[in-house]
Amino acid sequence: MNKGKLYLIPTPLGEPFEDNLQAIPPYVIAIIHGLDTFIAERAKTARHFIKATKQPIPLSNLTIFELEKDGQCVDYQAITDILNDNKSIGLMSEAGCPGVADPGAQVVAWAHKQGIEVVPLVGPSAILLALMASGMSGQSFVFHGYLSAKREILVKDLKRLEEAAQRLKQTQIFIETPYRNMPLIETAMQILLPTTTFCIAADLTAPPQYIATKTIAAWKKTPPPNLHKRAAIFLIG
Repeated sequence: MNKGKLYLIPTPLGEPFEDNLQAIPPYVIAIIHGLDTFIAERAKTARHFIKATKQPIPLSNLTIFELEKDGQCVDYQAITDILNDNKSIGLMSEAGCPGVADPGAQVVAWAHKQGIEVVPLVGPSAILLALMASGMSGQSFVFHGYLSAKREILVKDLKRLEEAAQRLKQTQIFIETPYRNMPLIETAMQILLPTTTFCIAADLTAPPQYIATKTIAAWKKTPPPNLHKRAAIFLIG
């Protein structure tokens, strides 16, 4: 029995999607146009992106399965039936590459267990783009996801990452909820050593993109712009 494939479809890192499609290769868009079934965190966001690609299939004819942060709430039996019928499915992230800091990894793991061919497609990853642009070590790095929202724990987290960066010569990467960007930056400026290198990368691949790497001492002399509610990623090296 021929089975369909699970395509891992990258999406732009920011909206409106129409203004950020330059980050998505044409061959990826061509694959999207050949699919009528998708898996995504939110069907609404997925439809907005698919519409921006000028999908020739009417949006009303598309099937979009939703998943939650743990990769559940997907009708795996329905997906199995579709794949066993030699039809392929596209897996999308809310932003960037599916499976990377993304609940789609659970779907990919399931596909491997079912013997489904998994096809990763080229597209923007905020983690790798920030690392590339930071000037920090790309030979050894760790992505930590979100740090604590509680300041006393955040202080310990930042000092722990600073120590690891210095001891292991390893770039430490993390993100924050956009509305907490500025408190995080302020805390970092207060508690990290003056010689520690800190990178801020915001709105990657989008028109207002901002990327800067400086020591904490230099940041204190020239602070970053207001990044409140802007998608950002942070690196300590």
